[in-house]
Amino acid sequence: MALDYTTLDLLRQNHPAWRLLRAQHAPLVSSFLHRAFIAPNVRTLSEADLVEQLEDELFALRRQLGDTAYPGSAQSYLNDWAENDKGWLRKFYPVGEDEPHYDVTPATEKALAWLESLSERAFVGTESRLLTLFELLRQMSTGSQADPELRIAELNRRREEIDGEIARIHAGDISLLDDTALKDRFQQFLQLARELLTDFREVEQNFRTLDRRVRERIALWEGSKGALLEEIMGQRDAIADSDQGKSFRAFWGFLMSQSRQEELSVLLDEVLNLPPVVEMHPEPRLKRVHYDWLEAGEHTQRTVARLSGQLRKFLDDKAWLENRRIMDILHDIESSALGLNGQMPEGSFMPIADASASIELPFERPLYRPPFKPVIEGIALEAGDAEIDTAALYAQVIIDRAELTGNIRKALQEQKQIGLGELIALHPLQHGLAELVTYLQIAGEWPRTAVDDEVEERIEWEGENGFMRRATLPRIIFVRND
Repeated sequence: MALDYTTLDLLRQNHPAWRLLRAQHAPLVSSFLHRAFIAPNVRTLSEADLVEQLEDELFALRRQLGDTAYPGSAQSYLNDWAENDKGWLRKFYPVGEDEPHYDVTPATEKALAWLESLSERAFVGTESRLLTLFELLRQMSTGSQADPELRIAELNRRREEIDGEIARIHAGDISLLDDTALKDRFQQFLQLARELLTDFREVEQNFRTLDRRVRERIALWEGSKGALLEEIMGQRDAIADSDQGKSFRAFWGFLMSQSRQEELSVLLDEVLNLPPVVEMHPEPRLKRVHYDWLEAGEHTQRTVARLSGQLRKFLDDKAWLENRRIMDILHDIESSALGLNGQMPEGSFMPIADASASIELPFERPLYRPPFKPVIEGIALEAGDAEIDTAALYAQVIIDRAELTGNIRKALQEQKQIGLGELIALHPLQHGLAELVTYLQIAGEWPRTAVDDEVEERIEWEGENGFMRRATLPRIIFVRND
C-alpha cells in the first residue's frame, strides 16, 4: 500500500484502528479491551459479563480521577464502541441465544498490538530474525527448485553438516547457545506467537465478510437459480483455494497432529525452565500457548461451519418457496387434465384469453352510503364554561410521504443502494417515530428492497421532551431500479 497523502487521509477518517488511537477515551477503550479479551485470549464474552467487568473498571477510574470522570454507563459505552462509526467491538447474537455477545474486531487488535510495540524493550535481539530470514530464503529457494540434481546436492550438503556436528559432539565439542542468544530467540518466539493469535480474528472476519456479500447477492439476485448457485459455490471455492485458505488448512492440519502437540508441550516446558528465559519473567499462559492456537483455530472453524449452515438454510428456504409454487401450478394442470378424462375436448383445449391479467379489486369500489339528512332544531346555543385546550387541534403531525420518497430517489441518483440508517443520517428525523414508520411503509412498497437480518441498525432522534429516542431494527437497503 502506498503511503501517499490521499490514502493516509482516507485511513485516518475511515479505519477503526486509527479512529481508536485518536479517540477521546482511547486509554479507557484500549486498556479495558486488552485486559478483557487480548491478555486472557478470550474470543467472545456475553453482554452481562462484559458489562460487569466494565462497571468495575469505571468504578476504579472514578475513585482515582473523580466522580465526574466517565459519567456514562457501562452498557452505553459498549453500545457506542460497537456502533458502525466506531467499529471497535463486534456485537452479535449466537445461534440459539437471546443475549448479545461481544468480540474485538481485527482493527482493534491491530491498534492494541501497535500500542504494545511502543513500550521500550530492555533487550532487542536481531540474530534470531536474521537466521529466520536466511532459513525462509533457503526454504523458498530449495522448495521451488525443479532440478533433481540441485535438490540432491542441497540435501547432501545438509547431511554433511549434520554428520560434521555429530562427529564434533562425539569428540566432546558441544556448542551451546549463550544467554543472549536464548533471550533473542525467545523474544522472537513471543512476537510470532502473539501475531499468530491476532491473525485468527482477521481470517474469521474475512470469512464473515464473504458470507455477507453472498447473502446480499442472493437477496438482490434476479437471474436463474442455477447461475446463482454456480456463482456462490465459485466464491466458496475461491476463498478455500486462496493463499489465505490454503495456509490456514496447512496450519490446522499441522497443529491437529497429536504428535506435534506433544512435541510442542515438551519443548515449551524445556524452554520455559531455562535460567535465561526464567529471568525474562514470561507469562504463565505461555505453557499452553499451543492450546490457545487450537482454541482460536477451532473457533474460526466453527464460525465457517456455522456460516455455511446458515447459508444452506437460507438457500433451502428460497428453494422451498419456489418448489411449492411450481407444485401448485402442476396440481392445477393435473386437475384440469383429470376433468377432461374420457371425453374429447371440443374446440381449443387450453385457451389463453389475454397476454396479461386484468386486475379488478371489488373492495376498492365505494360501498353504498345512504344520504345524510340533518335534523335542524331551533335551539339557541349557549357558551359553555368548560376550559378546553385548543392547542391540540394545531399540534397535528402530517408526514409528507412525497418528501421522504424524494429523499430516497435523490440518494439513489448518486449510488446504487443505500441503507435506511445512512439515509436518516443524511436526512435526520423531524417527526420522530411517525416518520420512521412512514419510511418502513415506503420500504415495503419500494420496487427493490433488501432486508439483512444479520446486521442491526440503531436509529436515534430527539423527542419532544429533549430526550434521545432509539430504535433497533434489521438493516433495510433501498436498491436503485435500473
